[in-house]
Amino acid sequence: MSGSHGGIAPQTFIFKDDGLVPNSPLPVLRYRLAIDLAGAEPEQAIENLFGANGWGGFWRNGIYDYLHYHATVHEALGIARGHAHVRLGGDHGDEVELNAGDVVILPAGTGHQCLSASEDFSVVGAYPLGSRMQVTQPTPENYRKALKTIPAVPLPPSDPIHGTNGELLRLWTQAASA
Repeated sequence: MSGSHGGIAPQTFIFKDDGLVPNSPLPVLRYRLAIDLAGAEPEQAIENLFGANGWGGFWRNGIYDYLHYHATVHEALGIARGHAHVRLGGDHGDEVELNAGDVVILPAGTGHQCLSASEDFSVVGAYPLGSRMQVTQPTPENYRKALKTIPAVPLPPSDPIHGTNGELLRLWTQAASA
Protein backbone atom coordinates (compact mmCIF):
# COMPACT_ATOMS: atom_id res chain seq x y z
CA MET A 1 0.00 0.00 0.00
CA SER A 2 1.26 3.48 -0.76
CA GLY A 3 1.64 6.14 1.85
CA SER A 4 3.97 8.83 3.04
CA HIS A 5 7.53 8.69 4.18
CA GLY A 6 7.11 10.07 7.69
CA GLY A 7 9.63 12.30 9.37
CA ILE A 8 10.89 14.12 6.27
CA ALA A 9 11.02 17.86 6.91
CA PRO A 10 9.77 20.02 4.07
CA GLN A 11 11.83 22.57 2.23
CA THR A 12 10.30 26.02 2.85
CA PHE A 13 10.10 29.15 0.74
CA ILE A 14 8.83 32.61 1.63
CA PHE A 15 8.04 34.96 -1.23
CA LYS A 16 7.54 38.70 -0.90
CA ASP A 17 4.56 40.56 -2.27
CA ASP A 18 5.70 41.93 -5.65
CA GLY A 19 2.84 44.37 -6.25
CA LEU A 20 0.92 42.03 -8.58
CA VAL A 21 1.31 38.64 -6.89
CA PRO A 22 0.59 38.99 -3.17
CA ASN A 23 2.23 35.71 -2.11
CA SER A 24 1.98 35.01 1.62
CA PRO A 25 3.80 35.38 4.92
CA LEU A 26 3.11 31.63 5.31
CA PRO A 27 5.84 29.44 3.86
CA VAL A 28 5.39 27.32 0.76
CA LEU A 29 6.17 23.73 1.79
CA ARG A 30 7.88 21.33 -0.58
CA TYR A 31 8.11 17.70 0.49
CA ARG A 32 10.48 15.79 -1.78
CA LEU A 33 9.50 12.19 -2.53
CA ALA A 34 6.83 12.45 0.15
CA ILE A 35 4.54 9.82 -1.32
CA ASP A 36 5.55 6.28 -2.17
CA LEU A 37 3.95 5.65 -5.55
CA ALA A 38 5.39 2.16 -6.13
CA GLY A 39 2.87 -0.51 -7.05
CA ALA A 40 -0.08 1.86 -7.09
CA GLU A 41 -2.14 3.95 -9.46
CA PRO A 42 -0.32 7.18 -8.55
CA GLU A 43 -3.18 9.66 -8.88
CA GLN A 44 -5.44 7.47 -6.75
CA ALA A 45 -2.70 6.97 -4.15
CA ILE A 46 -2.32 10.75 -3.79
CA GLU A 47 -6.08 11.30 -3.60
CA ASN A 48 -6.37 8.58 -0.95
CA LEU A 49 -3.62 10.12 1.19
CA PHE A 50 -4.85 13.70 0.84
CA GLY A 51 -8.45 12.60 1.48
CA ALA A 52 -7.49 10.64 4.60
CA ASN A 53 -5.92 13.85 5.92
CA GLY A 54 -8.93 16.11 5.35
CA TRP A 55 -8.17 17.59 1.93
CA GLY A 56 -10.50 17.23 -1.07
CA GLY A 57 -11.88 18.95 -4.14
CA PHE A 58 -9.47 16.85 -6.18
CA TRP A 59 -8.50 17.51 -9.75
CA ARG A 60 -6.04 15.77 -12.06
CA ASN A 61 -4.12 17.61 -14.75
CA GLY A 62 -0.93 19.66 -15.00
CA ILE A 63 0.01 23.12 -13.71
CA TYR A 64 -1.05 26.09 -15.83
CA ASP A 65 1.71 27.52 -18.02
CA TYR A 66 0.74 31.08 -17.09
CA LEU A 67 1.37 32.87 -13.80
CA HIS A 68 -1.59 32.61 -11.45
CA TYR A 69 -2.50 32.25 -7.79
CA HIS A 70 -5.49 31.40 -5.62
CA ALA A 71 -6.74 34.25 -3.42
CA THR A 72 -9.41 32.26 -1.56
CA VAL A 73 -7.79 28.91 -0.79
CA HIS A 74 -4.59 27.04 0.05
CA GLU A 75 -3.60 24.37 -2.50
CA ALA A 76 -1.73 21.06 -2.29
CA LEU A 77 -0.13 19.70 -5.45
CA GLY A 78 0.88 16.04 -5.49
CA ILE A 79 3.09 15.05 -8.41
CA ALA A 80 1.80 11.70 -9.65
CA ARG A 81 3.90 11.16 -12.78
CA GLY A 82 6.80 12.74 -14.62
CA HIS A 83 8.52 15.98 -13.73
CA ALA A 84 8.17 19.72 -14.31
CA HIS A 85 10.14 22.92 -13.99
CA VAL A 86 7.91 25.32 -12.05
CA ARG A 87 8.30 28.91 -10.90
CA LEU A 88 6.92 29.59 -7.42
CA GLY A 89 6.35 33.08 -6.01
CA GLY A 90 5.71 34.96 -9.25
CA ASP A 91 8.11 36.49 -11.75
CA HIS A 92 10.63 37.23 -8.98
CA GLY A 93 10.25 33.85 -7.26
CA ASP A 94 12.26 30.62 -7.39
CA GLU A 95 12.35 27.97 -10.07
CA VAL A 96 12.10 24.40 -8.77
CA GLU A 97 12.07 20.95 -10.31
CA LEU A 98 9.13 18.83 -9.18
CA ASN A 99 9.22 15.04 -9.57
CA ALA A 100 6.82 12.14 -9.09
CA GLY A 101 6.21 11.66 -5.35
CA ASP A 102 6.82 15.34 -4.48
CA VAL A 103 4.15 17.45 -2.78
CA VAL A 104 4.03 21.25 -2.76
CA ILE A 105 1.63 23.09 -0.46
CA LEU A 106 0.91 26.66 -1.54
CA PRO A 107 -0.60 29.13 0.91
CA ALA A 108 -3.30 31.37 -0.56
CA GLY A 109 -1.81 34.09 -2.76
CA THR A 110 1.32 32.19 -3.84
CA GLY A 111 2.11 32.66 -7.51
CA HIS A 112 2.91 29.56 -9.52
CA GLN A 113 3.49 28.68 -13.17
CA CYS A 114 4.71 25.64 -15.09
CA LEU A 115 7.67 26.57 -17.29
CA SER A 116 8.17 23.10 -18.82
CA ALA A 117 7.08 19.53 -18.13
CA SER A 118 7.62 15.97 -19.29
CA GLU A 119 4.94 14.55 -21.58
CA ASP A 120 3.72 12.22 -18.82
CA PHE A 121 3.52 14.99 -16.16
CA SER A 122 0.45 14.52 -13.96
CA VAL A 123 -0.60 16.42 -10.84
CA VAL A 124 -3.34 15.88 -8.28
CA GLY A 125 -4.54 19.11 -6.72
CA ALA A 126 -6.50 19.38 -3.47
CA TYR A 127 -7.80 21.93 -1.00
CA PRO A 128 -8.84 21.98 2.65
CA LEU A 129 -12.41 20.69 2.86
CA GLY A 130 -15.05 23.36 2.39
CA SER A 131 -12.77 25.63 0.36
CA ARG A 132 -13.66 27.06 -3.03
CA MET A 133 -10.91 27.47 -5.57
CA GLN A 134 -10.70 30.21 -8.16
CA VAL A 135 -7.83 30.98 -10.50
CA THR A 136 -6.56 34.54 -10.17
CA GLN A 137 -4.27 36.18 -12.69
CA PRO A 138 -1.89 38.94 -11.61
CA THR A 139 -3.62 42.21 -12.52
CA PRO A 140 -3.77 45.39 -10.42
CA GLU A 141 -7.52 44.93 -9.82
CA ASN A 142 -7.16 41.26 -8.81
CA TYR A 143 -4.23 42.18 -6.56
CA ARG A 144 -6.30 44.80 -4.68
CA LYS A 145 -9.13 42.27 -4.17
CA ALA A 146 -6.70 39.53 -3.09
CA LEU A 147 -5.22 41.72 -0.37
CA LYS A 148 -8.66 41.61 1.26
CA THR A 149 -9.51 37.92 0.71
CA ILE A 150 -6.17 36.24 1.49
CA PRO A 151 -6.00 37.25 5.19
CA ALA A 152 -9.50 35.78 5.65
CA VAL A 153 -8.47 32.31 4.39
CA PRO A 154 -8.34 30.10 7.50
CA LEU A 155 -5.38 27.90 8.28
CA PRO A 156 -6.15 24.32 7.25
CA PRO A 157 -6.95 21.88 10.06
CA SER A 158 -4.37 19.37 8.82
CA ASP A 159 -1.34 18.73 6.64
CA PRO A 160 -2.38 16.84 3.45
CA ILE A 161 0.42 14.30 3.93
CA HIS A 162 0.84 13.89 7.69
CA GLY A 163 -2.56 15.00 9.01
CA THR A 164 -2.65 16.79 12.35
CA ASN A 165 0.96 15.77 13.06
CA GLY A 166 2.30 17.47 9.94
CA GLU A 167 4.80 20.28 9.75
CA LEU A 168 2.28 22.49 7.95
CA LEU A 169 0.37 23.21 11.15
CA ARG A 170 3.48 24.05 13.17
CA LEU A 171 5.16 26.15 10.47
CA TRP A 172 2.05 28.03 9.38
CA THR A 173 0.88 28.69 12.95
CA GLN A 174 4.33 30.10 13.80
CA ALA A 175 4.35 32.29 10.69
CA ALA A 176 0.79 33.51 11.27
CA SER A 177 1.60 34.59 14.83
CA ALA A 178 4.91 36.28 13.94
